Amino acid sequence: MPGAFPAKVRPLRGHDDSRRFKWPSEAGERRRAKPACAAKRRPGGCGETGRVAAPDEIVLSRDRDLRGRDKDLWIRRSLMALVAVLPILALFNLFGQRPTTSKAAVPAATLSVYAPTRLRGGLLWEARFHITAHQEIKNAILVLSTGWAEGITINTIEPSPTGEASKNGKLEFTLGHIPKDESFILYMQFQVNPTNVGHRSRSTTLYDGDTKLAAVHQKVTIFP
Repeated sequence: MPGAFPAKVRPLRGHDDSRRFKWPSEAGERRRAKPACAAKRRPGGCGETGRVAAPDEIVLSRDRDLRGRDKDLWIRRSLMALVAVLPILALFNLFGQRPTTSKAAVPAATLSVYAPTRLRGGLLWEARFHITAHQEIKNAILVLSTGWAEGITINTIEPSPTGEASKNGKLEFTLGHIPKDESFILYMQFQVNPTNVGHRSRSTTLYDGDTKLAAVHQKVTIFP
């Protein structure tokens, strides 16, 4: 339609009209169309500036201010403290693994058992049996009660006994000759079966042939 839109007139050669008139660009149009609230840089933008109501499921006095729920905070703190208390008690050997020494001394010999008396399911541990002969022991035999093997896996025995047998259901290890004023040390490695829990007793008895020399008795506690 004639006269509806002004025609774009090109400047004549050698004549620069760019200083007097510039055609609008898209970037300029967008800047002019920018909402006024964005220029004010309000934290809320162009949204509502009034107070927003809490959802129907939330009660501010209960969920935000914790009115009537003072005990809940201390319950959470107590549970977190309990998680920290258990490892601390374990460091003080409450749940086992730290070995203790039990001795039995007679004129003929001294028997020493170095092993933990508090154990846990799955724990790998070691026992050391130290025999000191005050007089010659011709045929030393070490007898362990069923408490050493009940619910416990025996992994290794070093040095290997010269003979192994069962004596009325107990473990019998023949160690052989021990000269006077000499020692014999037997090492055994064990592992507690995970289902083995409770209290039990175990004993270690030293014989010279059929003659009983010394015995050590211990009480054992096994934790889950």
